[in-house]
This record gives sequence, C-alpha cells and structure tokens, in this order.
Amino acid sequence: MAFTLQIGEKAPDFRLPATDGNTYELSDFDDAGVLVVFFTCNHCPYVVGSDEVTRQTVERFAPKGVKFVGINANSKVTHPDDDFPQMVERMEEHNFPWLYLHDDSQEVALAYGALRTPHFYVFDGDRNLIYTGRGVDSPKDTSKMTVNNLAQALEEHLSGQPVSVPLTNPLGCNVKWNGQDAHWMPAEACDLVFA
Repeated sequence: MAFTLQIGEKAPDFRLPATDGNTYELSDFDDAGVLVVFFTCNHCPYVVGSDEVTRQTVERFAPKGVKFVGINANSKVTHPDDDFPQMVERMEEHNFPWLYLHDDSQEVALAYGALRTPHFYVFDGDRNLIYTGRGVDSPKDTSKMTVNNLAQALEEHLSGQPVSVPLTNPLGCNVKWNGQDAHWMPAEACDLVFA
C-alpha cells in the first residue's frame, strides 16, 4: 500500500487546534470550491525560503474560492522549534494568510502520507485529490524557481482543465516523526510513481 495519498483519493478527516485559538475539522471547509492542505513547520529552510511565494499563491487564489490549511506535524522532541507556542509566535510575526494547525499526535500526517515540509495536497470540490507534491521547484531559494506547480495546478483546475502534472516530488526537510531519527522516513515513502 502506498504511503502517500494517491490522486483521486478522498481527503482524510482531521480535528486539530490552530494558532488562532480555534479547532478545525475537514467539514469546516465545506464551502471551499478547492481545498489546499499542506504540511509545513516553523524552521525548515525549504519552508522559510518559499513562504512568501506560498503567500502570493494564497492571495492570488483565495478570492477564487480556494482555502489553504497549513499543518505542522513535526515532533517537538526531535525539533523543539516546532512546538505549538512557536507556531503561534510565527503566525503573529508573519501574519500568513492561511490557518496553521498542530498535529501533535502525527495521526493526520500519517493519514495523508506527508513526506516533507512543505508538502501540498490539492482537493477539488468533492474532496478528491487532484494534485500532490511540491509548491515550487526551488523552495529553498525561490530566486531560482522556474515553475510554481501549486499555482499551475490550481489555475488549470479552476479553468476547467485536468491538472497536467498531478504528481511531483515534494522538496524539503523530511517530516520529523516521534521516536525516530531526525532523517528517518518510512520505507513505503519511497514508492512515489511519476508519470
């Protein structure tokens, strides 16, 4: 069985606390024509390096009915910078235009098969997966980026076209799993098949 959610599969449910003091579940976004769930964190240079491009993508597509939910599932034992109080501080400092949820148990990250930070999942109105993978092709240094795969997938879907590149390899730091070495990844995580 594949580790990562496959194209066409349904969005797994979640119920997680956010930095805004509220708790959110999947059904809270039923009004969104498209839902982007992405696994992120506080410290990873690939996240930090691409946050502003992600912000621009959110600002471009939010008026078109797309909602964005960031989830931090990193172990605070492995990486103390990823604890919840520092998530709150980061959102206060940067005022990112997305919700930032905390997956302390890592159950949601496992349900989605999150591999790296950042790792994006785009779901259509029926919550079927239509794109998963990287946001851009050079997240650590976006001055070298040549394609914004996330924006491309959203643009194609919203214009009624099939997503031309539905699967890319997420680029970033691996998710920090509880009880594992900082660089550990599940064996099944190496089974991504690209067209």
